[in-house]
Amino acid sequence: MGLDGPAVFVILIVVLLLFGGKKIPELMKGLGKGVKEFKDASNGANDEEKHNS
Repeated sequence: MGLDGPAVFVILIVVLLLFGGKKIPELMKGLGKGVKEFKDASNGANDEEKHNS
């Protein structure tokens, strides 16, 4: 169940209408920070498992 071209296009238009053009860069920046923090936390948990083994 992949997203094809028209579905992605419709989703992008809806996001643009909901948040406006000026809010999208802020939204993406926050999303990027969240993903980075999640990856850092995951790597920290993996490091702790290796040290405890």
